[in-house]
Amino acid sequence: MLDELTCTCDADGCQRTLAEDDAMLIYRTDAGERRAYECVCGAVTVTVHR
Repeated sequence: MLDELTCTCDADGCQRTLAEDDAMLIYRTDAGERRAYECVCGAVTVTVHR
């Protein structure tokens, strides 16, 4: 269910949608996957996927 949520930039006044293809860094472990996104506004968002 949570995998279906849309990732958006949470910077003040931004709220742009961050597409899976926009992930700048993907780190995988046995515990899951971490993705770092850099928005065009300059903010970085990190998500955790299990």
